[in-house]
Amino acid sequence: MPSLLDDLNSQQKEAAKTTEGPVLILAGAGSGKTRVLTYRVAYLISEKKIPPENILVLTFTNRAADEMMTRIRKLLQDSNLQTRSAGLNQPVMGTFHSFCARILRREGKVLGLPPGFAIYDEGDALDAIKQAMGNLNIPTQKTSPSAVRATISQAKNELISSLEYPQYARGFFQETVAKIYLEYQKILDNNSALDFDDLLLKTIRLFQTETTILTRYQIQFKYILIDEYQDTNPAQYLIAKYLTRRHKNICVVGDASQSIYSFRGADFRNIVNFEKDYHNAKIFNLEQNYRSTQNILDTAHAIISKNKTHPILKLWTDKDDGEKIEVVEVRNEVEEALFIISQLEKKRLSDYAVLYRTNAQSRSLEEQFLKAGVPYKLVGGVSFYQRKEIKDVLAYLRLLQNPNDSVSIKRAEKVGKGRLGKLMELCTEVSPALERYSTLELLDLVLQKTGYLTYLDDGTQEGKGRVENVKELRSVAEEFPSLVDFLENVALVENGYLPNQRKETQDSVTLMTLHSAKGLEFSIVFMVGMEEGLFPHSRAMLNTAELEEERRLCYVGMTRAKEKLYLTYTRSRLYFGQRSNNLVSRFLSDIPQELVVSNTNYQDEDSFDEDVSSTNEDDWLKV
Repeated sequence: MPSLLDDLNSQQKEAAKTTEGPVLILAGAGSGKTRVLTYRVAYLISEKKIPPENILVLTFTNRAADEMMTRIRKLLQDSNLQTRSAGLNQPVMGTFHSFCARILRREGKVLGLPPGFAIYDEGDALDAIKQAMGNLNIPTQKTSPSAVRATISQAKNELISSLEYPQYARGFFQETVAKIYLEYQKILDNNSALDFDDLLLKTIRLFQTETTILTRYQIQFKYILIDEYQDTNPAQYLIAKYLTRRHKNICVVGDASQSIYSFRGADFRNIVNFEKDYHNAKIFNLEQNYRSTQNILDTAHAIISKNKTHPILKLWTDKDDGEKIEVVEVRNEVEEALFIISQLEKKRLSDYAVLYRTNAQSRSLEEQFLKAGVPYKLVGGVSFYQRKEIKDVLAYLRLLQNPNDSVSIKRAEKVGKGRLGKLMELCTEVSPALERYSTLELLDLVLQKTGYLTYLDDGTQEGKGRVENVKELRSVAEEFPSLVDFLENVALVENGYLPNQRKETQDSVTLMTLHSAKGLEFSIVFMVGMEEGLFPHSRAMLNTAELEEERRLCYVGMTRAKEKLYLTYTRSRLYFGQRSNNLVSRFLSDIPQELVVSNTNYQDEDSFDEDVSSTNEDDWLKV
């Protein structure tokens, strides 16, 4: 009789059928980790005769759980063993948070939780933070509610309760958070509500205090599988430890080289320390790649092998070496976008992806794509001029030109009436001689007068990204010194965004940050902005741990490419309103020369002009 596992390669097969005891599957990019997980579950049910309700599979997204369940059902149907579609006669599968919510609905009464407790999303939680600050007379103008929310979330992920946090608080901000944390938790308790972090914390508390309940779940879940184990935080790690204590049949899948979410609390050391946590663990390395050419894999390996704190897999493929990596030097960010556009004739547009380190980089790319009429879609983000912070600042600038603009006044009021008042003071100051100010001067005056950047910079990763977006608006202001011309250009570009975004079904190029690209693949990938300070990001330059994460991010980006990888950098880049000549990214110097072909995409080095406006786009495209 043919085995269910005959479709797997030798390493995948061994990993799938080693069902007893702790198992660590180190699965490199494109090595078929989802395939191994689904076949392993199907093997447990169809060949090991394990009742489906005794199997727990934990993922990080509902989409991943749904995809796995669909594949498992298909495998079981093909092996003439179908699970019933409802009830417990299918594996228990979902995210950590959905699994914990299910347990708390059933068992939470012992903790004083009603079965119908509310779950607050991020918006609800932020509103509760603001309510707590109001109760304590802590002004939101001086202490950012978003920063408080992020700090409390981090504390909860590290298993620090509101009662424990004060003893860890150091400095004015953390001491303020300690007070808000206590009040915030009271509001949640009074409303019979949990935030997302509480779902994990309350489940841990349940397991710690109610051993009978914990034992019941330990008995039920004889086999536990966890996807993307390198992305688990301390709370998720502990939940897994509690559940596997009886049978120790835990199988985790992941790759430390793809751990890029430390800002969300993920700790790649969980996968590094698996052997210490689970003695006699069996380890399988999935190093055969089914996605990329060998040149792409060797290039990615040259980058990631510089990291020293986690295991590195050496990926290989049955495919040929493929094309060499093309390292492209251009004069400026406009030519960077135009070079990409010039390469789009070889395949369908959907085969191409452009990856960048920060959201702010999308601005120059989007504008050139719009001018060229190239359809694109943004993944995990919003078009530059549609971002809230950009629309806020544009409303401020429109009010300088026309203080009676009721639409802009209404938007500015939502940001804060105090800030609007300060802006109106600025209007009075500059209106007699408005034309004497450049757009860049006016923008900087607006940001200084309103304190808008301080308002945005709430200490979170998202806040820093919003600040970078506003700073990138300075680049547009630098290109259009007249405020009238600036606002006219923005209006014209904005008018181009909306039709572009409506073409969801149209063949289009994908634009996204490197963080958003994880788990995806494309035939041809452009990684742009390969410059020191941009990638690796300036925030990581002096921190070894953060620099290693930047390398992992670079590795993730490179391994998205199946056939062709372009790495671009500029001789001069207008970024945050300043033109600078950055050093080439250190990552490029890590790549062996035999893997690379260099491409200098400007005609005459002697005629190099740092003024972007001197670039004749139409002529350049004809070259």
